[in-house]
Amino acid sequence: MAEKLFSLKDAIGTFVSDDDVVALEGFTHLIPFAAGHEIIRQGVKGLTLVRMTPDIIADQLVAAGCVNRMVFAFTGNSSVGSLYAVRRAVEAGGAGELELEEYSHYGLLARYQAGAAGIPFMPVRSYAGSDLVKINPQLKKVASPFEEDVETYVVPALNPDVAIIHAQRADRQGNIQSWGILGPQQEVAFASKRTIVLVEEIVDDDVIRSDPNRTLIPGFVVDAVVECRYGAHPSFAQGYYDRDNDFYRSWSAISKDPDRLESWIQEWIHDAGDHRGYLSKLGDGFFDRLTPVPRLSTPVNYGSVL
Repeated sequence: MAEKLFSLKDAIGTFVSDDDVVALEGFTHLIPFAAGHEIIRQGVKGLTLVRMTPDIIADQLVAAGCVNRMVFAFTGNSSVGSLYAVRRAVEAGGAGELELEEYSHYGLLARYQAGAAGIPFMPVRSYAGSDLVKINPQLKKVASPFEEDVETYVVPALNPDVAIIHAQRADRQGNIQSWGILGPQQEVAFASKRTIVLVEEIVDDDVIRSDPNRTLIPGFVVDAVVECRYGAHPSFAQGYYDRDNDFYRSWSAISKDPDRLESWIQEWIHDAGDHRGYLSKLGDGFFDRLTPVPRLSTPVNYGSVL
């Protein structure tokens, strides 16, 4: 299998285009902030952003004018506050309005699952009694082919143009290993037409082969793998660095003031130049306080008679 190593700049420039449907996934941790910042630097416009839980990275992309439409299940600053750029865009109306398409968490996951399986829709019985069906015309009822007079809600398959995720490690062929909260990472990678994965480190093939069950996404569905240390900051990467709660708490005040938000994007994204520049602005030793205490899993014996 050919090597799939890209720089972050080249991966975004090659695989993300204006007006794409882009899924940026990562549930609580492994949120691909560095990729979102590079999308902003490259001035990509007209995106439909798909994310199960659009949080600060969505606020930044909307504020930068990259996103026209958002497909999501929950949005907010991780229980810390509001996303004021998203809120202003939703309330703007007219040309500046942000279009929303809302699902439950499982409803959006089911869309990825259907897309990954190559089937047109997925049944989701839990929408019965939900007000979401009043605001989202994509939620439809179908008759059961197995039970008389039984109907169930279904959601349509979703096949994003690009999936962008973050993970702990990969080999040079794009075999991705991850642990901790996995979220919809696997489903979105298989559902999407193109997949970019940022990882904390590129490791030798032997490391991946030594623990094959840890491989969440095989290389044959990955188009680009990018070594991007601390690329999920301010979210966390299990075992590598913890969540930067100070940043999350500070964001609402930044986001609430449009001028301050514009200045933050200019300073921390554009002026930084790239992710290396972003880390340089954070300063030496910044991640010392976020470094977790090691807690190793028990070794697994993959013994064989061969």
